[in-house]
Amino acid sequence: MARVLVLGGGARGLELVGWMRAQGHAARVVTRSREHRASIERVGAECWIGDPQRLGTLRGALEGVTVACWLFGTVSGPLEQVRELHGDRLRAFLRSAIDTTVRGVLYEAAGTVEPATLAEGARIAAETTAANAIPLAFIRADPADRGAWLEETRMAVDALLGRMSTGGPVPSGTHAGPRGCGKGRRAESR
Repeated sequence: MARVLVLGGGARGLELVGWMRAQGHAARVVTRSREHRASIERVGAECWIGDPQRLGTLRGALEGVTVACWLFGTVSGPLEQVRELHGDRLRAFLRSAIDTTVRGVLYEAAGTVEPATLAEGARIAAETTAANAIPLAFIRADPADRGAWLEETRMAVDALLGRMSTGGPVPSGTHAGPRGCGKGRRAESR
């Protein structure tokens, strides 16, 4: 059994958690609002009150986590804060995952956030995880296409967990590196 940490993603993230729980995995979901606790716990996840804009609130959220999912492709708010989530905040979060139990990272690289910001986040995720030998998968499915997004995200989580359990390469059919992954194709992993 693995523990997966989900940051962002809203209702899509909770659907992903439902699937993970059905697979026998534990899940921890980060939310800024106590109002979301009931919906998070209803899908069988542990609720963590924290804010990725205030990384100190995430202290301890990585405890026992195997895969961390950074699902902020559709986040809204002031442009500078959105850019920080895919820039300095992402970099700091990934650095905080070093020397923890985190053995895989999933980065949502598609959504309503401006493409240049998502591309910068993908670059940061690739550089930071590569420098620390942490497997990375990108989600490039359009979050508006819920079915395709869930399928690609599930495959990416499976690929990350499969790589960890075997110690070998990511299963065939996934793509390495930060190249584009067109609609309907499998999630990228390395």
